[in-house]
Amino acid sequence: MSETHQAPSSEPTAGDFKRATPHLDLHALDDRVLEFWEETDAFARSVELRPEDSEFSFYDGPPFATGSPHYGHILQGVVKDIVPRYWTMRGHRVERRFGWDVHGLPAEMEVEKQLGVSGPRQILEYGVGAFNEACRAMVQATTDDWQIITNRIGRWVDFENDYKTMDVDFMESVWWVFKSLWDKNLIYKDFKVLPYSYGATTPLSNFEANLDYRDVDDPAITVRLQVIADHGPVKAGDYLLIWTTTPWTLPGNLAVAVGTDIEYVGVDAAIGGLEGRYWLAGQLLGDFFDDDVTVEATATGSELLGLEYDPPFDYFGHERDRGAFRVIESDDVTVEEGTGLVHMAPAYGEADFLALNAAGLDVLVDPVDAEARFTDDVPDVAGKNVKDADVTLVNILKDRQLIVRHEQIRHSYPFCWRTATPLIYKAIPTWFVNVEAFRDRMVAVNRTIRWVPAAVGDRRFGNWLEGARDWAISRNRYWGSCLPVWECDQCDEKVCVGSRAELQELSGQWLDDLHKHFVDEVTFACSSCPGVMRRVPEVLDCWFESGSMPYAQIHYPFENEARFARRYPADFIAEGLDQTRGWFYTLVVLGTALFDEAPFQNCIVTGMILAEDGRKMSKSLKNYPDPSHVLDEFGADALRAYLISSPVVRADPLRFSEAGVRDVVRTVLLPFWNAYSFFTTYAEADGITLDDISAALPPDQRAEIDRWVLSVLQSLVRTVNTEMEEYRLYNVIPPILGFIDDLTNWY
Repeated sequence: MSETHQAPSSEPTAGDFKRATPHLDLHALDDRVLEFWEETDAFARSVELRPEDSEFSFYDGPPFATGSPHYGHILQGVVKDIVPRYWTMRGHRVERRFGWDVHGLPAEMEVEKQLGVSGPRQILEYGVGAFNEACRAMVQATTDDWQIITNRIGRWVDFENDYKTMDVDFMESVWWVFKSLWDKNLIYKDFKVLPYSYGATTPLSNFEANLDYRDVDDPAITVRLQVIADHGPVKAGDYLLIWTTTPWTLPGNLAVAVGTDIEYVGVDAAIGGLEGRYWLAGQLLGDFFDDDVTVEATATGSELLGLEYDPPFDYFGHERDRGAFRVIESDDVTVEEGTGLVHMAPAYGEADFLALNAAGLDVLVDPVDAEARFTDDVPDVAGKNVKDADVTLVNILKDRQLIVRHEQIRHSYPFCWRTATPLIYKAIPTWFVNVEAFRDRMVAVNRTIRWVPAAVGDRRFGNWLEGARDWAISRNRYWGSCLPVWECDQCDEKVCVGSRAELQELSGQWLDDLHKHFVDEVTFACSSCPGVMRRVPEVLDCWFESGSMPYAQIHYPFENEARFARRYPADFIAEGLDQTRGWFYTLVVLGTALFDEAPFQNCIVTGMILAEDGRKMSKSLKNYPDPSHVLDEFGADALRAYLISSPVVRADPLRFSEAGVRDVVRTVLLPFWNAYSFFTTYAEADGITLDDISAALPPDQRAEIDRWVLSVLQSLVRTVNTEMEEYRLYNVIPPILGFIDDLTNWY
């Protein structure tokens, strides 16, 4: 709990103690304490009075500077206050700078709403410079709510000396991080199929794609594709059965994949009222046909390789000359669902893309634009969003008697965690960090971190690291740190720039702002040909910036080298469970790549706070009480104690209950206050002074009940120290509450 001692009174009394009022006004008490802290500059003095060489380092993960703080943020603020306060009381210097994550989609989406623009075309029409400056103005105007609520919960943190990811010093250090990875050959550009947010018009990293899965209903169709030439046991006029839950990808079909060891069967039968000889995996025969159907022919997948068929749509029929519309092999084909014959659209599926490359088919079609609308290459649905086009495409296939089964399937599907639009997968040129090159080292580094609870690090985070993929770090957006790579417009020359001084040396220009609308204006001569070097258009993933904060918040390595060496790695960080695939992950990736060690030593992981009905807290649903109301009614200590004594500090979920906060007041704070009031009443009446207390009898000469309560207190101190040194907050509050019970009900 926060320090809630009363401010000294200026009124004269018989002793040093003034009687506390029997009635406890928690809101008024909070105000008095906050006023006392401000008058005495308590936080700053608590830092300055400790020597620099005793520093306990703490990283505050930067929240997005959009919206207002909710109970999840309040929980993190409480955890990040308790631990630094404890180590301050143990004699350490603990600086606590607030940080702001101001770049990326959260800010851009908010500004798009304010400006009434959407998507890259309208942003370019509005002007990138004007758009970015609107983003800057927006994030500068949304910090007041955070400071108010942070102060009210009693958290000591430095807002005046804060850092923002848009600060030029911060952005320059981000360039240094990127250049360091570049020099280690850990940066590359490739054309890959990635999770793609058409709401944000940019690819996402694999871990972002896992942040928001929802159960949705999608069409599930089984389509017959006619074979055009005899191929082993398969005859011209036979049909291959394929199954898909994404009809919109069928115009981009370029192949059908089989498992080479799977046995396929041909049966003469009718399905969906359409007769023919149909081919599918033998193990799945019963899913489509009656038991009495007769198998007319069999073939292994390897025997089907090279078979030619008519595509479901003929928009790209000319690609047959380049090897399209044939059966190829893929190790990803299974008989778990579908037909065992897999529709391949390499522009929209990673496995599809890899399978066509492995088959030697250098062919790719992508009739979908950056906003997930069909281009004029597919005239029947041109201009339509891919999801909206499903109905039209399915009807066309039905009219051509190609659909033999049409169902709806309920399944878990990824959504963009920022725009709430369904994700698609799309082939797009992207810049990557080669995480897989040092994945094993990250696994080893993770074992040096104390995770609380331990299972989060051992299992959840450890398992995630073991399967880590290369990190897609470029975004086709505008408001963010620029990817500092310049390419020649005439040759293959590339230059990675790691600082403003380096850019000035190359171009003769010094920049005081490193945002896109300034940096993109800087060009310089190519050293290999008469061409001009121009910056690549992408900006960096904002997670790259938050992962860079240990270095960028103090402008390392351009200054503070000695201080960085003294305070890195951090002694402590804390965040919610969702950050195992967010901030925790990016910190470990960059810390391992740059310094071959974990960037933090101790990490408290909290669970998610839900509404009382178990649903996600939602401002639109108004399914949780306003934090300001709860603080007005019950005070900060009650809210803090409620959160820290709940399952949420064991990384379990908490259904937030206003009644739970009220119970803390009733069972803990009121009895504690009554005990204090009882003491001050008699201390004032007897004129007790602080000198009197100092001159009290030693413990061994006191009454047994006094010796008992002092012994219990010392046991409490030992327990709290032990548990705090292990960062087990969930083992700290219960003994404190137990001591209050001993004090108020027994002593």
